[in-house]
Amino acid sequence: MSKDPANKMWGGRFTASPAEIMEEINASIGFDKRLATQDIRGSKAHAEMLAAAGIITKEDSKRIIAGLEQILGEVDSGKMAWSRALEDVHMNVESRLKDVIGAPAGRLHTARSRNDQVATDFRLWVRDRLDELDAALARLQLALARKAETHAGTVMPGFTHLQPAQPVTFGHHLMAYVEMLARDRGRMGDARKRLNECPLGAAALAGTSFPIDRHATAKALDFDGPTANSLDSVSDRDFALETLAAASIAAMHLSRLAEEIVIWVTPQFGFIKLSDRFTTGSSIMPQKRNPDAAELSRAKVGRIAGAFQSLLMVMKGLPLAYSKDMQEDKEVTFDALDSFGLALAAMTGMVEDMEAQPETMRAAAGRGYSTATDIADWLVRELKLPFRDAHHLTGRVVALAEGRGIELEGLTLADLKTIDPRFRADALDVLSVENSVASRKSHGGTAPQNVRKMARGWIRKLEKAAGAG
Repeated sequence: MSKDPANKMWGGRFTASPAEIMEEINASIGFDKRLATQDIRGSKAHAEMLAAAGIITKEDSKRIIAGLEQILGEVDSGKMAWSRALEDVHMNVESRLKDVIGAPAGRLHTARSRNDQVATDFRLWVRDRLDELDAALARLQLALARKAETHAGTVMPGFTHLQPAQPVTFGHHLMAYVEMLARDRGRMGDARKRLNECPLGAAALAGTSFPIDRHATAKALDFDGPTANSLDSVSDRDFALETLAAASIAAMHLSRLAEEIVIWVTPQFGFIKLSDRFTTGSSIMPQKRNPDAAELSRAKVGRIAGAFQSLLMVMKGLPLAYSKDMQEDKEVTFDALDSFGLALAAMTGMVEDMEAQPETMRAAAGRGYSTATDIADWLVRELKLPFRDAHHLTGRVVALAEGRGIELEGLTLADLKTIDPRFRADALDVLSVENSVASRKSHGGTAPQNVRKMARGWIRKLEKAAGAG
């Protein structure tokens, strides 16, 4: 290894190159080169501001910006040569800029530090990803809402404790996830709003003595404004933590839907079918059709929530301001948001691909005495019984059906009258699963007309937003 300290852009204070193990643990270029686009964008804004403030000449600023544009082209084309000896993306870009334009490159780092530079780059990267993820979440919502509209009246069993509870419609079930994803988008939107302040100009930790215009760089980078405290600007990563927390909750929702797909596609349920596009086979069992895309999407929440915990542990004991521990923020965040984006794409594809099996769903909806609550409601509504009394009588009706080995729809009026002579013929109507779901007209209920209205409302809203985007 060379002993020449000139190979380090932060040389001068140091008289020898680092030990090999130090370079191994210190270098971040292997992963933070993903920030190159954001780094160059921030540097262009910084150069423009320096010239406008009279800190560097306009000629130097123009040469710097032109050089950065050339480097961006090299990055985009894959021609950029990354050097591990230069540690990180910032040093690599600056070194390359010197190769391209010479001495003026050395003026770019005036009035900034790698500390505020990386904080700015990382915020820009996370903000870009949040915008992409919001669009992906909206696409999944739209796929669910369209499928829900198609199956607004398709009856299926609703479950609690994974036991048949009351009949619902498949469309209603799918719309539950549309609402969950709406809240996920809200959380991510909140995270985006809070991160949208610009750290550039905070310098190493204390600000700078140069007459910079932080509001100008913030505006150039589409931030709402500059961060208010230079120490806070460079020393916190709560914007990444909040994004990972929101992504963890959203991934949990995807995992629940993936789990249901895994259950629904089994022969024991048979509620849906998936095509070859989202299933795989077995190496020894030719009959198998495995829902691997759903299973892998279900597993992604572990990586995403793990990233949140990892970064939380990195940050929990750090004194102000910057510590090199914070270099550990990027790999986990990159991986987590990549994983989340992949799971979103897979889940959207599966929702669009899955084919409901209405007859199987309808048959299952009628099993397990799922209209028992409808009998209790009839007793309260028609005979004015207190609900607890109605609940007790309904329990006896269920016991009668269970003893005879039939479902509730198989009972006759004579059967009901053996429980209570006040039962009337119209009580038999509530035993139908179709009538059960149709009766649930309360706001947010499973009645097909409710589901159809909600699905269409979401479809219009999502399609309009997609068109505007």
